Amino acid sequence: MFELTPNLDTKSSKPIYNQLYEYIRNLILTNKLKADEKLPSIRYLSNYLGISKNTVVTAYDQLLSEGYLYSLNRSGIFVEKLQNIKVYHHKDDTKFLNRINEIPPDESHNFDLRNAQIDLDSFPYSLWRKVSNECICPSLKELLVYGEHQGEPELRDQIARYVFAARGVKCTWEQVLIGAGTQQSLYMLSLMLKDIDNEIAFEEPGYDGARKVFIDNGFKINPIELEADGISIDRLIKSNSKIVYVTPSHQFPCGMIMPAAKRLMLLELISRRNGYIIEDDYDGEFRYQGKPIPSLQGMNNSERVIYMGTFSKALSPAIRISYMILPEPLVNSYRKKCMIYEQPVSRLEQKTLQLFMEHGYWSRHIKKMRNIYKKKHDLLVSAINEIMKDKVDIIGRGAGLHLLVNVKNSMTEAELLESASRANVNVSPTSKYWFNKENTNSTMVFLGFAGIKPENINESIIRLSHFWF
Repeated sequence: MFELTPNLDTKSSKPIYNQLYEYIRNLILTNKLKADEKLPSIRYLSNYLGISKNTVVTAYDQLLSEGYLYSLNRSGIFVEKLQNIKVYHHKDDTKFLNRINEIPPDESHNFDLRNAQIDLDSFPYSLWRKVSNECICPSLKELLVYGEHQGEPELRDQIARYVFAARGVKCTWEQVLIGAGTQQSLYMLSLMLKDIDNEIAFEEPGYDGARKVFIDNGFKINPIELEADGISIDRLIKSNSKIVYVTPSHQFPCGMIMPAAKRLMLLELISRRNGYIIEDDYDGEFRYQGKPIPSLQGMNNSERVIYMGTFSKALSPAIRISYMILPEPLVNSYRKKCMIYEQPVSRLEQKTLQLFMEHGYWSRHIKKMRNIYKKKHDLLVSAINEIMKDKVDIIGRGAGLHLLVNVKNSMTEAELLESASRANVNVSPTSKYWFNKENTNSTMVFLGFAGIKPENINESIIRLSHFWF
């Protein structure tokens, strides 16, 4: 790991995050930081330099979005190859700094509006402990050895029952494949799909973590622009892609819902091409307005849809259990190509989740979390409307665990993040979700509401408003 020791000037008119960004960028461009070299973790660098973690995050995010760095899940952040880097020119930050009237940070409050968080206070600690203890006993000693490659049959059966009841997904338990998170599942899927096509269409913008899996496995990415109701079918037709990755029930990150007519058009197109639709239903449990939206997989031709779900949003990402519903031909492909890989999820964790669902705790927990997150969603929307009014546009309300806001001021994304950090509010960038960086909307940021306490929502928006306008 390369030690970073920049000379950061706290009295300079240039923000600390920008000084750190320029320091690392210069090391890369002068080849002092070499391709694939690992950078210090956010926590380590924050402690080492005596600066906030938000400042390090802002600098790293800017370098990631511009292609100077790349990240590997659970491995860290690394330097990109020089030939892959585009050079960006930044405007002077003096005008931005002159607008800032600093509020002293309040460490006694947690103003966490980042994306991809959960409500830690609402995890079913006692029930999970109770069910987990049921699994640690001599009568279940078989759980201590290797299990089935696709996952435990009893858990797969519970998942098949759940997705049919909750999302209208049509499958048998034999079609369910347990994975250790969405990216691990997609890696296995990429092995199965290589014989179908060597390119894949993605929503633009869309989930970068999924794109990266396919890039790393040699697929060409076809970014397809979004329309007001989801991915553009006309542009998808022109792309000739046989495989497409979509988030139709709550597009990530923009939040629109694909209507039934467009879903049928998508199914018809991919069926004609003998391809596959990857339907990532990453937060399908959380809809707060209107009728529940059934899955794309549950419509006319489920044999062309690979359905993906996860327990990370409603339960916890630490449990590391996701699942795919494979069409029958891909089940056979899995058995031919992927049986060399052992099941990555602990049998004890699988058994715990199976019993948690079997005892009815899962359905109760989902209802509880839907009420909790709806309350937070409504409080956040109300606070934005009352405090920021028409100074922002809210994008993607009514579902999921985040909103997007398009901020109507002269700040760039990096400036929005830095000023939010000074207000002691954590928000998340969106630029990394664009494949074509020249199309990035630099005035749009995430406001996630899962991780913040309800009583802190109003204050967080007051603070952001003070710094942004």
